Amino acid sequence: MTIRVVLADDQPLVRAALQMVMTDADDIEVVGEAGDGAEAVRLTEELAPDIVVMDIRMPGMDGVEATRLITTRTDATRVVVLTTFDDDDYVYGTLHAGASGFLVKDMALDDILAAVRIVAAGDALLAPSVTGRLIKEFTARPQAAPPRRVELGGITDREREVLTLVGSGLSNTEIAERLSISVATSKTYLTRLLAKLDARDRVQLVILAYEAGLVAPSAN
Repeated sequence: MTIRVVLADDQPLVRAALQMVMTDADDIEVVGEAGDGAEAVRLTEELAPDIVVMDIRMPGMDGVEATRLITTRTDATRVVVLTTFDDDDYVYGTLHAGASGFLVKDMALDDILAAVRIVAAGDALLAPSVTGRLIKEFTARPQAAPPRRVELGGITDREREVLTLVGSGLSNTEIAERLSISVATSKTYLTRLLAKLDARDRVQLVILAYEAGLVAPSAN
C-alpha cells in the first residue's frame, strides 16, 4: 500500500528536500505541497492523504491550528509535526491539537521515512521513548505553561499502572516485562485505555498521563 503524503512548510527548499527523499521510496507518494496551514487544511480535505508532514511556524495559520482543524475533521489523516527541539514553544500545544508524531528537521533521512511509515501504520512517533523524552524536555522549560489537570475516571488500577508506564516512555515489551505479563496482554491494556479515555493514539495517552499527574516531566 502506498502512503499518500502532503508536505506543509513555508520554506520551498525544505519541501523540495523532503519530496526528493520520499520520491525515492517505493511506498510513499507526495500528493500535495502547502506553504501555510490554511493550504494544508484545504489540501487535506481535497486529497485525503494518509499523512500530513506539518511545520509549526508558518505565516497566517500556523501548524498548531492547522493540526487541530485536520484532526477534528477527519480520523483518516494523521499529522506528523516537522520541528526542531529548540525551535518551538508550541510542541505541547501541537500534541494537544492531535499530532501523532514528530520529525526533527536535521534527523537522518532513513529515520524520516521510518517515522512516516510508523505513523501511517497507526502507531505514534518514532518510538514510545521519544514521546516521553520530548514531553519531558518541553514541559520542563521555565516558559512552558502549566498543564491542565485531568481526572481519569472509569479505568482500573492495573490500567492506571499501564498508563503510568506508557507516560514514562516504556514500550509494550518493556511494560510487559515490568508487570510480568505477556506483550499481547500489554497491548490489550493499551487498546482498552485508548477506548476508555477516547485517545487518538499513544501520544495522547502520554499527554493524559502527564496531565493526570501520573508522570513528572522532570523525571529521569
